[in-house]
Amino acid sequence: MRPRTDVTFPERHQRPHANSPLCHETARKYPARLLDEDRSPTDLPGVAVWGDGTTVLRCGVTPLRPTPDPCFTVNGVDWVLDEARSKGEEKVLTTYGRVPAIEVIFSGTSATPGDGLVDLSGAIGGIPQQRRCL
Repeated sequence: MRPRTDVTFPERHQRPHANSPLCHETARKYPARLLDEDRSPTDLPGVAVWGDGTTVLRCGVTPLRPTPDPCFTVNGVDWVLDEARSKGEEKVLTTYGRVPAIEVIFSGTSATPGDGLVDLSGAIGGIPQQRRCL
């Protein structure tokens, strides 16, 4: 299967800090399956895609500042739900307190995003936690 370079959905592209050593290390730990979808090959640094773009992960996003958006912890990783960008079946979540930060976009999955976050925690846990949700 050819690596995907056509991840052209809005905001589903490589981020400025995707080439950081921590993103490279984390990317090696991304699960092969997430929410019953196989990971699709891509040659974009720090980007992982499962299914046909059902779930897109981007390492290297700008770390979040304190926000009024909901923040919660899943298996030791703090996540913020971006309420402004989460519309309908699409949920946008970003790690909180980790540099570089990771953003995950779940679109139209039959499982809950929380199930996907549980499966991603092992990979993301390697990025040191610098701050916590309040």
